[in-house]
Amino acid sequence: MHEMSLCQGIIGIVEDAAEQQSFARVKSVTLELGRLGHVLPEAMLFCFDAVSRGTLADGAELVIRRTEGGAWCFDCEASVPLDDRLSPCPKCGGGRLQVTSGEELRVLDIEVE
Repeated sequence: MHEMSLCQGIIGIVEDAAEQQSFARVKSVTLELGRLGHVLPEAMLFCFDAVSRGTLADGAELVIRRTEGGAWCFDCEASVPLDDRLSPCPKCGGGRLQVTSGEELRVLDIEVE
């Protein structure tokens, strides 16, 4: 389960921020998570709860904001929405797509006390 190591990385980001900004407790962490990123939100919530125990984020809420997938279609030369990496272009049915959005995984905000 790679979500566990991703959450450990998030805790590392939180701890680095705490060291730089001198806060002692985290209320919530807001995470941007793309729909095409192969990361399960439910697993992230579970893993965050597990890895945050005993840290300054113990009991903090993980807020997940999902971003939609998008791609550039080389066949119809258009930006198109994309629900799945293996889906054809919803506009022309072509298969030559370059993902342009939906792979995000970043900490957007850390709410502290």
